[in-house]
Amino acid sequence: MKTAALENVNLAPSRNRVVADLAELVKARLTLLVLLTTAVGFYLGSESPIDYMALFHVVFGTAAAAAGAAALNQWWERRADALMRRTRTRPIPAGRMPPLQALTLGVILSVFGIGYLATVCNALSAALTAITIAIYIFAYTPMKRASTANTAVGAIPGAIPPMIGWAAARGSIGAGAWTLFAIVFLWQLPHFFAIAWMYREDYSRAGFRMISSNDRSGERSASQSVFFCILLLVIAGLPAFLGIASFVYLAAELVLGGLFVAVAMRFLQMRTAGAARSLFIASIAYLPLLLGALVLTKS
Repeated sequence: MKTAALENVNLAPSRNRVVADLAELVKARLTLLVLLTTAVGFYLGSESPIDYMALFHVVFGTAAAAAGAAALNQWWERRADALMRRTRTRPIPAGRMPPLQALTLGVILSVFGIGYLATVCNALSAALTAITIAIYIFAYTPMKRASTANTAVGAIPGAIPPMIGWAAARGSIGAGAWTLFAIVFLWQLPHFFAIAWMYREDYSRAGFRMISSNDRSGERSASQSVFFCILLLVIAGLPAFLGIASFVYLAAELVLGGLFVAVAMRFLQMRTAGAARSLFIASIAYLPLLLGALVLTKS
């Protein structure tokens, strides 16, 4: 009896570790963000009444594909991850998961997600998902060692999910879908500039070329963040003029965008790790609040 009890106690942490490793492999928090933007794209692109079963299908298929892409990215970057303090405890570089297992899981999830969307939703949403994975794995991932433009390239697959949702709802993409793409694309730039500057030494150690690599003062990273926050403030107002949302949304967007710009300007003024972290936290708060305003004020 005591032996069985001890075995159960030992197995519990082991199972928890496996679950935690899988969650880290598929970048669960990033995947949740992908699902949020996909769902918002579907909701805004849908005619009333909303088909919630169709919403489930596109979110489920996109979740599988996003998880697969994240696993493939970690498989590709496993050696670089081992060199960085912030990533060396990930399952593959830490030795808790064989690389082949991560590669296999990544391929299966990616193919399943694309196939599921093609079968249950439509070909356009599946094609956009395939493009997202292709850019993320074959363009953005290798470009991190080749060019500082990798952040902008990486923002492209990050901005496609709302278009996937819109395409699943309408079977086409138009001005509304492209506007959502532009909003999420621009939002990512100050978000990642703040991260890259905070962890610039880690990125340099791994051989990644970021705009923060030779930016010890933080002036380049901060000024770029301010520029894109101001551009985002302008572009994020378009849904009100396109008839996607009411003009109540525009008021909310101006407040949120103004605060985002203010935090970016504080980073430019102070150029400290604390100011960069504040911008990072502000970016995390900004996007769900903006998307929430869009959903609540949908025309």
